Amino acid sequence: MAIHEVRMPGRILYGRGSFAEVGRIAASLGKNVLIVSDPIMDRMGNVAACEQYLSEQGIPCAKYVGVDSEPTDRHVDEALTMCRERGCDTLVAVGGGSCLDTAKAAAVLMTNGGHIRDYVGSHKPFANKPLPLIAVPTTAGTGSEVTKVTVIIDTEQDVKMMLARPELLPAVAIVDPILTLSCPPSVTAATGVDALCHAMEAFISRCAQPVTDAWALQAIELIMKNLRLAYEQGDNLEAREQMALASMLAGAAFSNASVTLVHGMSRPIGAMFHVPHGVSNAMLLPAVLEFTKESALERLAIIGRIIASDGTGRSEAETVDKLILEIKRLCRDLQIPNMKTWGIDKTRWNQVVSKMAADALASGSPGNHPRIPTHDELVQLYHVCYDYDFSVHTESMG
Repeated sequence: MAIHEVRMPGRILYGRGSFAEVGRIAASLGKNVLIVSDPIMDRMGNVAACEQYLSEQGIPCAKYVGVDSEPTDRHVDEALTMCRERGCDTLVAVGGGSCLDTAKAAAVLMTNGGHIRDYVGSHKPFANKPLPLIAVPTTAGTGSEVTKVTVIIDTEQDVKMMLARPELLPAVAIVDPILTLSCPPSVTAATGVDALCHAMEAFISRCAQPVTDAWALQAIELIMKNLRLAYEQGDNLEAREQMALASMLAGAAFSNASVTLVHGMSRPIGAMFHVPHGVSNAMLLPAVLEFTKESALERLAIIGRIIASDGTGRSEAETVDKLILEIKRLCRDLQIPNMKTWGIDKTRWNQVVSKMAADALASGSPGNHPRIPTHDELVQLYHVCYDYDFSVHTESMG
């Protein structure tokens, strides 16, 4: 067997009520905390709760709550400025993937300087250890709390910069499913399908390995059993708990095995049209699976047998067809829109689709896909996805 490497945060706490441990953990890492979050978390009281937990341990803190639904280099700069001005030596990120990614970038730039783009697509190292970061997700989707990845929009270039380095791993992840109870159905749906994409892409990636395979398949099973429940019954804590675990497992899987074509295509949509990351992934997943089918039949059939437990006697091709059908049904049930339904103008889409295809290929993720697309194939696939019909043939296979 080949030698594989797996990287994870130094410590993971998960389970109901684990958020209350943030003060005790922060006290073991530093003396002055910057909380990185967003206006919604601030209004809901999660930032105040974090401040209280820190205060109970005698830890002073400042808060930056300016992050939007998509993290940009401006958010990173603003967080950095506050971190420097307040002399903070530890960061706590509370929120969705945007908050966590912003804090990751700020943590490494605090000790290494420069702009995040200086480290993207180059071999420039992070010479110094980042400030310790405690990552507290409030959605079950990005898995950013256990990944070595940050994705930040370059506002000058209108491109999503993806950086994957071990230094970006949080020092500690705290995964408390109670924090996800407040997610509205639309966010539950988008982040849940995002986690499903992480797991499926990690499993079919050219960089897949036995450990990530185990995490990915477990995550897929948990998501397919619990995502609809979490979406339809937002106060179902058991479903929320299983989704939080699945998201963490999927994040660990893709962080060590890489994402592939869905994420490669998704980032330019977010950069150009400001579609939230989870939504754009969900928009793309069924069409990308159809594009991929013949190139990953064996691996997709393994996933299909997990999702469709009645699959005895089916061929691999039939099992994969059933898998794609079930994913389309899931997207339909979660009311996932296509680009047209989302409101993206077709003329503008046609104007930028070639750039999006180029940016997707430049990101590197499509190079890990079982079927590596050409630029022209990507342009065509983007056009397919624009007005993709999730309901097509959904009842024809029973």
